[in-house]
Amino acid sequence: MEYPNLLPRFLKYVKVNSRSDEHSDRFPSTEREENFQKNVIMKDLKELGLSDIHYNQKAGSVIAEIPSNVDYDVPVMGFLAHSDTADFNSENVKPQIHENYDGKSKIQLGDSEFYLDPKVFPHLKNYKGQTIITASGDTLLGGDDKCGISELMTFAEYLMNHPEIKHGKIRLAFTPDEEIGTGAEHFDVKDFGADFAFTVDGEAPGKLDWGTFSAAQFSLDIQGVNVHPAVAKGQMINAIQVGIDFHNQLPEHDRPEHTEGREGFFHLMNFDGTVDNAHLDYIIRDFERDGLEKRKNLVKSIVDKMNAEFGTERIKLKMWDQYYNMADELKKHMDIVDLARDAYKAEGLEINEDPVRGGTDGSQLTYMGLPCPNIFAGEENMHGRYEYTVLESMYKTVDVMIKMAELNAERAK
Repeated sequence: MEYPNLLPRFLKYVKVNSRSDEHSDRFPSTEREENFQKNVIMKDLKELGLSDIHYNQKAGSVIAEIPSNVDYDVPVMGFLAHSDTADFNSENVKPQIHENYDGKSKIQLGDSEFYLDPKVFPHLKNYKGQTIITASGDTLLGGDDKCGISELMTFAEYLMNHPEIKHGKIRLAFTPDEEIGTGAEHFDVKDFGADFAFTVDGEAPGKLDWGTFSAAQFSLDIQGVNVHPAVAKGQMINAIQVGIDFHNQLPEHDRPEHTEGREGFFHLMNFDGTVDNAHLDYIIRDFERDGLEKRKNLVKSIVDKMNAEFGTERIKLKMWDQYYNMADELKKHMDIVDLARDAYKAEGLEINEDPVRGGTDGSQLTYMGLPCPNIFAGEENMHGRYEYTVLESMYKTVDVMIKMAELNAERAK
């Protein structure tokens, strides 16, 4: 089904800079993100006539309710979308609309030198005859997750205007700081008041995510000894070289650029240093919990061995867990996954349940007592200038959400 207000909504949202900031000490991490929630999202929800619209300061989230229109109890279903965009230029986004894509041509990103090339991004060929929306080459688009926000709004609008669609109470949340991995830990599950939920933050139509990586992060601070290189023998300890020596002791294959499917990895995200001191930031990913622990233990053993060789704690390690594979918990709630599967099938979609090589807010929410798989939103090539979305994919997301609301009510009779 086509929804005439979805595209204008999306174009309005992506033009608002709501980028999060992992280096911030406030919550939500940026004022612009909070302003987007309070001044744009809440205003639009009020215009749609939803109930219990409020900003939960503790959670940094906007909450709203679509009231039930049946006279019997239905499990309360929720949908969530995050309001922040990723760590790439998001100032002055200029969305470009490419109608009736021919499935084979390059798509120029605005007037820039950059193109979406189906030879590089072969999934473009799946969208022949459809409407592709890109940015202009110097920013991201922001479809991750303003696709989801637009779809939640359009879903709410449709249910409010079509009382013949029978459904129970549905709770909506617009959350912060998903891209920096800190938003969900503040979420107020009790205030949200749903029995289960779905994040709307996945990729192509048919993608259904209920398994993710388990994740940890660590940093190394290395103290070197800087002396003049002319007299360095036996005295200098180059902190940069120590960082390189550490990195070279990790499994060479276990990097994002060499792995796929269910293979985990160590990912060096930042390396700053001088001879005197250096700082490294890593993330660790593995689908199995014991695999994550083995990787963490390997890091600790390398650090311990190197410090023992130096005879002092020259390398300081900080390590913490980020989230765990939601599949371990959702296996106890497969009726929720089945609800999504049945809605996908009813809408004629081929289901793709390959585990996510990443995480979602649902990873943390599931372990907080809110079972929360992830459904597709239509966003592609996230987190950079090559990001795009497909209008017809967004329509299909709304179709699926409506069907899920219907099925949830029917099953409660």
